[in-house]
Amino acid sequence: MMRIRLAPALAAGDYSRLSVLLADNVAGGASVGFLAPLPVAEAAAYWAQVDALLGAGLQLWLAEEGEALLGCVQLAPCQRGNGRHRAEVQKLLVHSACRGRGVARQLMATLEDHAHKQGIRLLVLDTEAGSGAEEVYRKLGWSKSGEIPDYAASPDGRLRPTAYYFKRL
Repeated sequence: MMRIRLAPALAAGDYSRLSVLLADNVAGGASVGFLAPLPVAEAAAYWAQVDALLGAGLQLWLAEEGEALLGCVQLAPCQRGNGRHRAEVQKLLVHSACRGRGVARQLMATLEDHAHKQGIRLLVLDTEAGSGAEEVYRKLGWSKSGEIPDYAASPDGRLRPTAYYFKRL
């Protein structure tokens, strides 16, 4: 049975599991800030940066089934006074072997419920335009606000447009 848990800090074993998850997504073409092939050391360094920010301005949820990590998602509330009502969703990752099982839906529902309880009323995110992620977000009730051409390099190095989405809670 899958469970979603908020990770207040990362344990040593989490770095390895999260690095495998990130590498799986990058290898599958997900534009999440890294080029392929993703070196293990680079993935681990990224998760160390995330770990250092947890609690202070970043939250991370893990979707687990037993010891297996199925996916994760991050929430970065705005720290400026005029934006405390909003937050950015970052790095919604689902392992390729677990897609189609509702992992993304459950992670996002948990994140949105938590955000609402914290007084956040607007969520924003960006994703590669034309990617499968866009369909996921649309199905989850997100609205597209626009695109920027050639915004980020996909894992294979090609410049791709980025789509921006928002959701009011």
